[in-house]
Order: sequence, then structure tokens, then C-alpha cells
Amino acid sequence: MSQAAFLGLAASLLAGAMTGIGGLLVAASGPPDPRRQNLLIGFAAGVMIAAAMFSLILPAWHRMLGGGASPAFAALAVLAAVCLGALAMGRLGVFAEALAAGGRLPDRLGAALGVADERRVALFALAITLHNLPEGAAVGISFMGGDAALGWATALGIGLQNIPEGMAVAALLASLGWSRTRSTLAALASGLVEPLGGALAVTLAGVSAAMLPWALGFAAGAMLFVVVSEIIPHTRRQIAHGSATPALMAGLALMMVLDVTLS
Repeated sequence: MSQAAFLGLAASLLAGAMTGIGGLLVAASGPPDPRRQNLLIGFAAGVMIAAAMFSLILPAWHRMLGGGASPAFAALAVLAAVCLGALAMGRLGVFAEALAAGGRLPDRLGAALGVADERRVALFALAITLHNLPEGAAVGISFMGGDAALGWATALGIGLQNIPEGMAVAALLASLGWSRTRSTLAALASGLVEPLGGALAVTLAGVSAAMLPWALGFAAGAMLFVVVSEIIPHTRRQIAHGSATPALMAGLALMMVLDVTLS
């Protein structure tokens, strides 16, 4: 293994592991009451919207342009990838519900997917995990160009963005009554798929670079689908515990600042 490939794998692992810091921050504040649960869920929605726009859609468009595509073609291609991601996530949810209703899943898993809140969190966690794969690939590719400084800067930027994403995962799991330890470990696990993306990038550098904009757009579509169809409607149903809008705006603003300043 070349030094660049090794650094790409190591950096993607470190960046992914920073989701665990977000989990620890949520764990330190203790179990949330109903009002704080709604605020944390709203915060998670804001984080996902900003991450989809600034970490996934815009970078995908710029990478398309860097590959020689016209602005119009790049926009249409990214839009197609976003729609595919949303469609795939929607069909996945329907498929999981059908399997659970038909008794074709293990009892515990089927029971969980039959509960709206647990199904919503499962889709959220899957969307976050899915979007970490192309982020890991981005870190790996940044090292394969031979500029280690660029690679470490990319890893640092993605790693810092992963902290509020880890907070979002842990917050939603805590709202289901998960323990601090389990919520933190789940937040960490959601980021530890990034080395898989990094490994793919360093193994198939040319192919991964060409596919990365599509993967970024696909992940953005999956995230936006979960926010629009699951997370925001849930916060509206819990309005008796207070509006989640301020928390949503706070999550969006935090991720926007991180993405823009660290890009």
C-alpha cells in the first residue's frame, strides 16, 4: 500500500470517528425531557438540510464542473442523483414496512419497524450513514492527488462537520429511550463507515472520482427525503411540547457555517 493510500484510509477513519464526539456531547447532557426531545429532533433536521445542501449537493455540482461538464448538465445530473436517492429511501421504507407487516423479519426488528417513531429514527440513521460513505471517499481521493496538506484539510473539515451529525443521531436515539452509552456508540458507528468509502476511493481512484458526484447527490436525496417526510412532520405533531423551529434553524446555521468555512 502506498503512503498516500495509507494516509487516505487513516484520515477517513479519524474523520468518521468524530461522530462519536457528537454522541458524547449529547450523553453529557442526560436523558431529554419531551420538550428537549423535540428541540433535539428539530436540530437534527436542520443539520441534515444544511449537510445535504452544503456538504453534498454543492460539492457534487462543483465536481461535475471540474470534470468538464457544463453548468446546465452538472445541475441536471446532480438533480437526477438527488431524485434517485429520495426515491430509493422512500421505497426502502415501504419495503421494510411490508416485510414487518408480513412477519418476514425477526420479531424484535419487525416490532421496531412497526412503530412509527422507531422506523423514523432507523431511516434517519441509515441516511446519515449512507452520506458518510461518499464523504469518506472524498477524503481518500484528496490524498491520492499527492497533496497531503489538502488531504488533511479535507479530513479536518469533514471531521468537524461530523460532530453535529453525531449529535443528531445520538439525540434521536435518546428520544427513543436509548441509554447514553448505546446512543454514543451508535453515533460513533454511523461515522465509521467513512473508512469504507476511503478504501473504495484509494483502490479505484479514477472510477471513484467519476462516481463521487453521483454518490453525493444520491446521499443528499436520501437525507432530504427523511427530513421532509419523517422528521419535520414528527416535530409538528409534537407541537404541544414547544416549537422545534428555533432548533432547526440553529442546526442549519451551525452546519452551514461549518461547511462554508471549512470547505
